Parts: sequence; C-alpha cells; structure tokens
Amino acid sequence: MNIQEAKQEISSALRVYHRRDAAGRPLFPVLRQRPILLMGPPGIGKTAIMAQIAAEQEVGLVAYTMTHHTRQSAVGLPRIERQVFDGVERTVTEYTLSEIIASVYRCMERTGRREGILFIDEINCVSETLAPTMLQFLQNKTFGSHRVPDGWVIVAAGNPEIYNKSARPFDVVTLDRVRRLDVEADCGVWMDYARARGIHAAVLSYLTIRPEDFYRVDRETPSIVTARGWEDLSELIRGYEALDIPLTERQVGEYLQNRETARRFAGYYQLYRKYGTDYGVQDILRGDADRLAAAVEMAGAAAFDERMTVVNLTLDCLNTWFERYERRDGQIARLHEVLSNLKSFWRGRTDCEDLREFIEGQRRSLQEKKRAELPADEVREEWVLDRLERYAVSLFGAHIHDAETAFLFLRDLFERDAAERAALVEEISGQLDRAFDFLERCFGEGQELVQFVSVLTRTERAMAFITRHGSAPYLRWSQALLYREREQELQAACADLLSRGTGTGEEDF
Repeated sequence: MNIQEAKQEISSALRVYHRRDAAGRPLFPVLRQRPILLMGPPGIGKTAIMAQIAAEQEVGLVAYTMTHHTRQSAVGLPRIERQVFDGVERTVTEYTLSEIIASVYRCMERTGRREGILFIDEINCVSETLAPTMLQFLQNKTFGSHRVPDGWVIVAAGNPEIYNKSARPFDVVTLDRVRRLDVEADCGVWMDYARARGIHAAVLSYLTIRPEDFYRVDRETPSIVTARGWEDLSELIRGYEALDIPLTERQVGEYLQNRETARRFAGYYQLYRKYGTDYGVQDILRGDADRLAAAVEMAGAAAFDERMTVVNLTLDCLNTWFERYERRDGQIARLHEVLSNLKSFWRGRTDCEDLREFIEGQRRSLQEKKRAELPADEVREEWVLDRLERYAVSLFGAHIHDAETAFLFLRDLFERDAAERAALVEEISGQLDRAFDFLERCFGEGQELVQFVSVLTRTERAMAFITRHGSAPYLRWSQALLYREREQELQAACADLLSRGTGTGEEDF
C-alpha cells in the first residue's frame, strides 16, 4: 500500500479502537487492540502521517525514535523495595516509571487529551539488550512493569532489513500480535501531499516529467533519494532564492544523494527558472497580450519537457493565488465568527467600553490553545486579533459608546474587508480563464491540457475555489476528459470481448 492508504488504515483503526458506550467503556476490547506495525523504506513519510492523524482526529501524540534509547530509559531504573510474602519480609526489585510511559502521562496532563497515539520509530533497529523489551512492548503493551494507558494506540514503524544493517527480523509470535502494514513509495500520492504542503514548484514540475527519480535507495552504493530529501531540498531552494544565492549541483547532491538524479535536477532547475523568465506566465495571466503572443509562438516549437514545464509554471502561478484566497477566506470567515461572538457578548449591555476586555479574552484563548496543543491557525488568529484592534481604534476614534451603534459601525468595517475578498475572487477567476486560454492557444487539445486539468482536480485548494466560485473552462474540460475516459473504457471492454471471441460462430459453443 502507499502512505496515504496507510494513513487511512491507521485513522480507521483509531476510530474503531476509541469507540465507547454511554458509560465510557471501550466497545472494542482493549486486549484485542493490536499495535500497528508500519514497515517500509526510509523517508516516505511514516513519521509525517502520525502528526497529521493526531491533528485530524484531535488526539494526543507522543513520538520516540528507539535507537536513541537504552534499556534503562525505556523500562525504568531498578530500585529495591521491601514487601511481605506469606508473613516474611523480603526485598524485591521494582522499576521506576518508564520515560516513554511518563511522556504519555505528561502529554495527557498538558493537553487534556485522554486518547492518543504512542508512535515508536525504528523499532526493529534497537540494541541487542533492548530488543526483548521491544518484543514485550508489542506483545503486552508494557514497558517493564508499566502499561501504556488505555485509550492510547501503539503505532510502531521500522525499515526492512534490506535498507538498514541494524534492522532485526520480528519473530512469528510478535507478528501474530500486531497489525502489519507494508508501505511502498508512491510518487503520485506524494505529489498530492506536496501540492497541499506548498513544495517548491520546480520539484513538482521535475517529478511530473521524471517520476522514476522520486525514490532511489541502494544501501551498497550508497544511493539515497527519498520523499524526505525532496521536501528538505524544497525548503533549501526557497531559502537560497530569498537570498539570491545560486543553487549548484553540489548543494542538490547533499539532499538527493544519487549523482545522476542530482545532476538532472540541478540542470532542470536552471531551465525552470529560465522558462519562468522567458514565458512570463505571471504577466500573461494578468492579461499582457504581447507576452501571450510571444509565449504561444515559443511553446509551438518546444520539446516535451519544455511544454510540460510551461504547464507547471502556469499551475504554480495559479496555486499562489489559490493559496492567497484560501488564507484570506479563512481570515474573513474567522473574523465573522468572532464578531458574532462579540454580538452575543454585548447582548444586554448598553455601552461598548468592554471591547478591550473581549479582545484580551480572545488573546488568552489563543494562548491556552497553544499551551494545550489544540488545533489553531496561529497566523490567522493573530490576523483576526490585529483586525479587532484596528476596529477598536476606529470605533473609539469615532467617539461611539453605545453598544448597538458600535456593532453597526464594526459591521461596516467588516463589509469593507469582505469586499476585498470579493475583489480577490474576481481577480483569480479572471486569471484562471486566461490560463485555460493560454494553454489552449499553445497546445490545443493535447496532453498538456489533460495534465493541467488533472492537477487542478487533485489540488485541494484549487478545487475549493472552483467548487465555490465556478469556472466555465474547467467545467468544459473536465466533462470532456470524463467523456474520453468512458470512451476509452468502452473501447477496452470491446477489445477484450473480441479477443475472447464472443461473436456469432463456433467459438460461442
């Protein structure tokens, strides 16, 4: 399975394991809540999906990499206790609370969440002295004499032995007590994740053209190109571009540790930047007719890689606008929600002098969410608080003190901000129409438009905008592609029937 399928499997397991009856008792027996063992090559996102799952399901997360631990830190330190057995006092060895179990309790206390994920990475790469402890952990959900709290699901991850010399095979007894998920690298799935995460467009464009370079791991060479490497390289590129530092093959090779892949990407990155300048896609989407005519002429004589790069440059420009809309729409929606709360706060009051008190209450609420690690878009919340502060300055500067009049005043200010969002929608809609017109002029009805529409369809923020505000050319093209797919399926079915000889003849009998 790919990493997205593994994420869905783990999410479903959490939902099933966490079901409770009216009295709060688990509906799924704790004894049967098998730990999940996630096995796959390094750098494909096993750790990343844990944070995503915890955030989406609003549960706690405690993550440990076991190669950093000794037996003492995992199990606890021994101490001598005196106990009476059959009337005779004896000394026995007890253990302090495991550092890992203690971290689970600290997370519960800090966040107030009684359910969560205990994620143990590199579980099959521990030292020889710790290996029996890990087997006991998977089999019995305990570290030493201390049990993982109920409501916490164990997810362990490891690399197969072919990728790590330190990896140890699991015995049959252990495997019979876990849910094993074998995960493989999948470029298409990672690309959807990468678009949502804002991975640099040059990386996305390159992997669209050369998906075979997405993942390479050869322990003997060694040769290492992973999803983690591409994501980290993306951050480096952004940093270098911000400071106008040239990116060389050597720097690329520090992240993509395969000589040929590093060479190809470094060369492509230079071309990507050159095409960005030559075609001037940003100007075209803003309506520059002169740049449009020149770009159409260049694209007509371009090779495959260049044509696909033009498509990806167009997608990158649009995605910047979709991201801007997503951010502003979220800010306006949150501001509207907070102002609704303010209206309730003022209900029954005759003056608005306590607006400052309300704003401070919102600020304290954000700080509490951060301390409890509750989901909160901090940048959006800070924008809303800043807007409220500006509204307050305008309100008191107008010498308004009556609560009802004050709210009408604030509503007018809010409508001005909402009008800016409406103008942004109009701008993006125009750019989207011009993008389709540009690519149609360049490539007609070729595979470039198919790629363009397919990526838009798989990009969450693009579809959120199109679903809400519409796009006539997108609708036209998506319907045409759907018709083509059905036609191809029908042709394939007919060919299959003909190949099996289902006509009118002796072969029917």
